[in-house]
Amino acid sequence: MTRRSLVVLALVCGCLRPGSSDSEGTTTATTSETATGTTGDPTPPPSTTGEPATETATVVHSFGSYLMTPYLEIEPCVQWTLHNDEAIYVNAVTLVNDGGFHHSNWFAVPEEVFPGEDGFWDCASRSYNEITAAVEGTVLFAQSTQSRQEVMQLPAGAVIKIPARHKIIAGTHLLNLGSTDLDSELRMALDIIHPRDIGAVLAAMHLDYRDLAIPANKHSRFTGNCSFKATFEKSTGQPFDMKLYYVLPHYHYLGEYFGLQVLGGARDGEFLFKLDGFNGGANGAAFDPPVDLSDAEGLRFACGFNNWLGKEIGYGIGDQEMCMMLGLVDARVMIESRVSEGSQLVGVDDDVVLHEAECANYAVFKNPAQGPPTPEEIARPLYVPPTDPGDVDLDPTKSCSDSASTAAPDTPTTLASVRDSIFNPSCTFSSCHDASAPAAGLDLQTAEGLGARLLAHEVVADTPDPLVTPGDPQASWLYRLVAECEPQNGNGAVVRHMPFNAPTLLPDPLVAKLRAWIEAGALDD
Repeated sequence: MTRRSLVVLALVCGCLRPGSSDSEGTTTATTSETATGTTGDPTPPPSTTGEPATETATVVHSFGSYLMTPYLEIEPCVQWTLHNDEAIYVNAVTLVNDGGFHHSNWFAVPEEVFPGEDGFWDCASRSYNEITAAVEGTVLFAQSTQSRQEVMQLPAGAVIKIPARHKIIAGTHLLNLGSTDLDSELRMALDIIHPRDIGAVLAAMHLDYRDLAIPANKHSRFTGNCSFKATFEKSTGQPFDMKLYYVLPHYHYLGEYFGLQVLGGARDGEFLFKLDGFNGGANGAAFDPPVDLSDAEGLRFACGFNNWLGKEIGYGIGDQEMCMMLGLVDARVMIESRVSEGSQLVGVDDDVVLHEAECANYAVFKNPAQGPPTPEEIARPLYVPPTDPGDVDLDPTKSCSDSASTAAPDTPTTLASVRDSIFNPSCTFSSCHDASAPAAGLDLQTAEGLGARLLAHEVVADTPDPLVTPGDPQASWLYRLVAECEPQNGNGAVVRHMPFNAPTLLPDPLVAKLRAWIEAGALDD
């Protein structure tokens, strides 16, 4: 099979829960951590071993802001030309936005592919498609669903290679579910390491369950058995040899479970990754050391759903669902495994309807440019691509400032407007306070009885403040969570501000709207 026959690695990935606790007690899945460089020139730390000091650098870019009008759904592309005269080796990717970025899939491609100016643009105007991006370049990164801040940190020595004269490109899915304009800045940082420190140049693999028919008003689970060992060996003529370094699952807001297991061999059934729920967090996980799959047949993956919509849901965007996973592996070929047909009902387990299918498997050789560093690269100092003038001294993550208490509120300052402009886009669809499985028991989605629930809610966090104190925003835990970057609980400990997984707070006019509603008595309209 040639590279051009690759079934697209459409790496739209995931919404789970990573490892620190938020103020209402929810948790998230952890990823392994390694040290990253600093913005600007290479900054090697001192060496005490006689070996060359580790050289790293971080390159940061702002793509600018995209203005989303109320209830807009659009899929623009975005581009950043690196102007790199040499290859760079990326050990970590950071992506930050101000909300509304439902998901995005990122590639590095040669400068001449999809030619045009940097910034946001209409994908169709350059005939953009992910098949061409994956084949002509390489997969770089995939954003977790609704994630506002995310770091893909690979283990030490593991990299994504961006060859010389390449650019970063992505197809994005933007969705503003709020009743006010959303002006969202997007920025990216690449942590690069010296070629001499590289242990593995990674390639993408993709698992995808497309034959979804999610039954109405039921919990269900769809399991794909992906036995790609034989496909690997037939394609390469070599024994199966693959190490798994990173995974990122993807499903939408009906998703409530993802599991990844070893398939076949002595470790058959061993769980490598598991998570529950949907919260708009950064949900990738790195394996350090990597998982050696050479004695397995492949991987088994499953997605669970709670379909409370009252109708059958299929595969797609909008109110439809997905079940897929991006993996980054050290292997001779890229693997695509998918279930396009043949899904079978296999039983019911504790009211969960179970479906299962065998994957169709494809292997394709990596782009020839994805080879290891050359001796010349290893001998030279760390190469850092030039910084765009507008990106000088730009931090990878946006700094947070407390909301201005003097800001004029967005109007009207009614509970209905608070729900439509704050709760719906930032707390329910983009996070975890929906009606089906509300975090800490706080349902901010259901309109009926919302005011009474806010006043009666028993706060899980260790604070003397009620969730809402009519007439007193500063004594309202809800207001403090969205107005302060580092809200403190009753013991003086700093807890996570809201929205969940956001580096900054909501725009001042929206925070002021919530303040004005509470000051006016927190009336239920």
